[in-house]
Amino acid sequence: MEDNHQDVPSSNGPRKEIYTYKAPWTIYSLAWSHRHDSSSQFRLAIGSYVESYSNAVQIVKKLPGGENFGNQLYQACEFDHPYPCTKILWSPDSRNMGGKDLLATTGDYLRIWNVTDDDSNRGTLISKKEALLNNNKTSEYCAPLTSFDWNESDPNLVGTSSIDTTCTIWDVTTQTARTQLIAHDREVFDLAFARGKDVFASVGADGSVRMFDLRSLEHSTIIYESPNLDPLLRLEWNKQDPNYLASFMVDSRRTIILDIRVPSLPVAELGGHLGCVNATAWAPHSSCHICTAGDDSQALIWDLSSMPKRPVEDPILAYNADGEINNLQWSTSQPDWVSIAYNDKLQILRV
Repeated sequence: MEDNHQDVPSSNGPRKEIYTYKAPWTIYSLAWSHRHDSSSQFRLAIGSYVESYSNAVQIVKKLPGGENFGNQLYQACEFDHPYPCTKILWSPDSRNMGGKDLLATTGDYLRIWNVTDDDSNRGTLISKKEALLNNNKTSEYCAPLTSFDWNESDPNLVGTSSIDTTCTIWDVTTQTARTQLIAHDREVFDLAFARGKDVFASVGADGSVRMFDLRSLEHSTIIYESPNLDPLLRLEWNKQDPNYLASFMVDSRRTIILDIRVPSLPVAELGGHLGCVNATAWAPHSSCHICTAGDDSQALIWDLSSMPKRPVEDPILAYNADGEINNLQWSTSQPDWVSIAYNDKLQILRV
């Protein structure tokens, strides 16, 4: 990423490393694999955004090594997906889970896929649907799932959010719902686990951030309500410092940083964007850095170490893409790399 205060990198400075992959459709969802793969430097899943039933997921890999920063990302696998994925995540369990490399997607339902090497020695993969999780067996209709999170401390737990006001906590091994609760007064748009396996939070169309504990689900805590109760779209929990959450309102240019010890008032608000924010991602290796991206084609990295003593005015790094950025993910296994999606492009940037 280039420095925000320096438009032209110096000739003797380090070369910017950027890899670009062009998909056959608009990319919306994306996720980094957590598993070390000796045959590829990177492995990501991307989901299509096509306004029809027929959509797709691709696994994209990067050839290891090499100095050519051009065409090094390639499609290792593609499979059909009903409707666009609202979110994709790889299993955070990079060690075992029965030796399987699992991938989950949400849309009409929560689906779990197993991705394996196809033994062709060409670096390509095959996918197989492991499970379709549905908690409403009595109706032919389903309430679409808006998002989900995969618990890092207990990779057997997945939490989904739905437009029907509920959140559901799933057991991946038994493929059953452990619990389902009415979480909000209106649609739930996102859910995120804190560090550990018991606490999660959600945001929704009622403009509130609510925190839950699986050990006592009869109570929830409203951490924050947006002014005018404008819908809150996304929620990211800081895994390095679990006191902090990030969220943003619909059609807003600002990202809200919340401290669960000081409910109802943001500890910081990040401006900087000239269009509405679409995605945020905390640095996986630092408690005080966060990346935001939006319709102004910018990805901005912020240093929050000064809060709450003084306001966070400007980002420390900025990257300008060639289109409105729909999504953003910061790699946990390789924290020097951030991926963004805009139009039909997946771009991987070294930060």
